[in-house]
Amino acid sequence: MNKQEVYEYLNRRGIRYEITEHRAVYNMEEASGLILPHPEAEAKNLFVRDDKKQNYYLITVKGNKRVDLKEFRRKQHTRPLSFASAEDLASLLGLIPGAVTPLGLLNDEGRRVQFFPDEAFREAPGLIGVHPNDNTATIWLAFHDLVRVIEEHGNPIRPVRIE
Repeated sequence: MNKQEVYEYLNRRGIRYEITEHRAVYNMEEASGLILPHPEAEAKNLFVRDDKKQNYYLITVKGNKRVDLKEFRRKQHTRPLSFASAEDLASLLGLIPGAVTPLGLLNDEGRRVQFFPDEAFREAPGLIGVHPNDNTATIWLAFHDLVRVIEEHGNPIRPVRIE
């Protein structure tokens, strides 16, 4: 799905969202230069794989958090982790580096990628800001709606608490 298809998909499901169009951003440092309406709900996404390229994980946390992959590995009982390649990102999620988003899971036809959303997004205001499969916009939607969309698609979801 491209950006417009994501909007149409959410509209068909009656999911409310707000769109913020902006220049292309490729990392959180670039995103910090944007003026966004809900900075407390901004998400950072890490697309990682295990050392055997058998398991892929999308870890989504609040934008101001750091993820210790060794600690994540220990708590989630995975093999050693590293960032997945641009080729893996394109083939599994149909995305480019800098546009990683949970909505890319809608392109994962094999449901190979496990989704690890940070429980902190459940706290007030309960919003999450993610790219709509394109890094020239951020959409703001209720965290529970995002989780429901991914659940309906069939990707495994394992909520985590990232400190």
